[in-house]
Amino acid sequence: MLALHKTPVALLLLGLLSTFAAYSTVGVVKPTVDWLDVIAEGGTALMAGVWFLMTLSSRPRGKVTYLLSAGMALIMLGAWADCLDEFYKIGKEQLWDHWLEAVFTLGGMLVLTAGLYFWRHEQFSLNQHLQKRERLFRDHQAFDRVTQLVDANYLRRLILMEQERHSDVSNCVALLDINSFHLLNREHGVDEGDRALQAVAHMLLLNLSNQDVLCRYAGDRFAIYMPATTPVEAQKKLNHLCAMVAQMHFYTQSRQVQIQMTMRAVCSEAGDGLDNLLERLDPLERSASLDEMPAAIVRVSRSPACI
Repeated sequence: MLALHKTPVALLLLGLLSTFAAYSTVGVVKPTVDWLDVIAEGGTALMAGVWFLMTLSSRPRGKVTYLLSAGMALIMLGAWADCLDEFYKIGKEQLWDHWLEAVFTLGGMLVLTAGLYFWRHEQFSLNQHLQKRERLFRDHQAFDRVTQLVDANYLRRLILMEQERHSDVSNCVALLDINSFHLLNREHGVDEGDRALQAVAHMLLLNLSNQDVLCRYAGDRFAIYMPATTPVEAQKKLNHLCAMVAQMHFYTQSRQVQIQMTMRAVCSEAGDGLDNLLERLDPLERSASLDEMPAAIVRVSRSPACI
């Protein structure tokens, strides 16, 4: 994972070298050194660097990752400058060293706080989906082994139950299909295909509302039930989901090859005859013209017969 973040690591090394060059060029070496301060300030810099590397090595690219790592990097640079101040004496008429330490440290804390704020919201979203999934597992024990999503049978029962309870509300159901998924399995193996399915499932979950229900319909296809959703709203959701999947950076575990993941999707209002509706929505059983559609195109209709 750390190989995906070469730029932040290079920028931190450049910052460390630049700070050292500034102190060693302008400052004068002190005859005596307070080693207790060196251990304290150097240890702070070292630990901030360890946190920086741990964050990058355990998270994918994204806003939260870069905010957390940038905050830790700035704190490390502030402690590094403070440590160098123990070895080099800077003239009192020059205030840049004090400003450097203050800006790095305070700026790092502010950036880290922003990263923690967005990370907190990210965790809330994940926890909501996990709680919903745990409830479904406990009540129905109907879930897919690879993606840990509910299966199509549970989704069928849920839609029928919701239609009986709220027959006057517009509900939509959608199917999403990963483009050229068979090529990934053929070229990189079934294990990498399973990892890709898990990554896509997580991305879809993160971008769905808590009331929507996602399931693995079959193979590389996912189904979504969107209660109290109009076809126009469903179209916006599906466009967003396809765009998010297309922006994923999925790397194979064995050879670190980046795979571009794209999806196509179709949806309709959930009506009577759910099994027939799902069959008609199935992208792989539709006409060959659908296979020629560009990635991330969504079609919405009110009647299953005219999708």
